[in-house]
Amino acid sequence: MKKIYSNEIIERMSEKLIEINYKLPDEIKKYIEDAYFVEKEKYSKKYLKIILENLKYAEKNKIPICQDTGLTIVFVELGGEVNIELGNYKNLVEVISEGVKMGSQKGFLRKSVVDPITRKNTETNTPPIIHFLISEFKEKFKITLISKGFGSENASRIKMLNPTEGKEGIENFIIQTVKESGSLPCPPLFIGVGIGGSFEKSAILSKYALTKIGNENSEYRKWEKKIVEKINKLGIGPGGFGGKITCFDLKIESYPTHIAGLPVAINICCWAHRVGSFEL
Repeated sequence: MKKIYSNEIIERMSEKLIEINYKLPDEIKKYIEDAYFVEKEKYSKKYLKIILENLKYAEKNKIPICQDTGLTIVFVELGGEVNIELGNYKNLVEVISEGVKMGSQKGFLRKSVVDPITRKNTETNTPPIIHFLISEFKEKFKITLISKGFGSENASRIKMLNPTEGKEGIENFIIQTVKESGSLPCPPLFIGVGIGGSFEKSAILSKYALTKIGNENSEYRKWEKKIVEKINKLGIGPGGFGGKITCFDLKIESYPTHIAGLPVAINICCWAHRVGSFEL
């Protein structure tokens, strides 16, 4: 039985939340660097250059990459033989939330979380959105978090397709969603697609797919690349200034569904894909 203490989780959550807000993962940064050399459109190339300069400055000075430091999305992979010593906390949700609160305070992250009706700010960037995944590895405890900006989140869509629409219908929905969003989600984009399950399952799958960016080991890799090529032919380009690169990459996650359904969710992320993970 693995024993993990709440203070360990809180400290690591806090550190990782601060880190991903001022430093993008190397694989994410490489997409931007590669696009800069490929892009020929004058203003699009300049836009990418400014992004790279911004990334360098943010990392050097340890300040947020973007003023929208996002809503914290958390995926917890938990094995059956992990014992969480909660201390004064009621449950693991409270522990994770405390880590987000601490990280937001220490990292001077913008307070962006409000009540959906009254719009009153919680002042702590909590609660985060937490998804628990049961791991086949008994002593596994891994947390992956995303600081999800809402310019791109608001461009995300879900649709219950007719099963007869198949792969072509899925592609059309993805491409139409990107086309309609234009420059609003701050392209070039990273896109997560969830296919199957139920209405809510497809949405979670699409968010989880974003944690897989940079992973080439996908049963759908050829299809993913084909869709990216079609999106890039839209010519929206970096910042909406036109050009070759509208989408950096796209990942698909699927789950069995009902014979009468084909749920498809598209979760769009801007170029500032702030993602990171840690294990205890």
